[in-house]
Amino acid sequence: MATITLSTAVGNSMLTQLLTALDVSGAGSHATCKLYTGAKPANTGVAPDGTTQRLLGTLTMACPSGTIASKAMTFDAITSDASADDTGTCTWARFATGAGAAVVDVDASTIGGAGFLQMNTTSIVAGGPISAASCVISI
Repeated sequence: MATITLSTAVGNSMLTQLLTALDVSGAGSHATCKLYTGAKPANTGVAPDGTTQRLLGTLTMACPSGTIASKAMTFDAITSDASADDTGTCTWARFATGAGAAVVDVDASTIGGAGFLQMNTTSIVAGGPISAASCVISI
């Protein structure tokens, strides 16, 4: 796979656009990170099918969602999901505005894997807690 390297200024600018899109709903409206099974859709305009792409749980972001520095967007406090919706392996996540508009889909993996979203475990159990100590999107 071909790669590109961005300057810090351009990378920060791109991430600022992403952060602005997540926080577009304004104060008191929290962006979310929904965790799913199955293959990531082709684009954010495609709704998860509910069969192979099952919702495992939802994490809620702070408002504003995070900060940008050195080509990395670090999310502020992330509220856990106390009771997972389903059992399965998280393979991707959809970040959306507080109003529910999809902004970005990312691959998920365990820490050290290839996913943008890296979790201690991708194995989710229905009724169990889902938490994220931190989340960083780097470009």
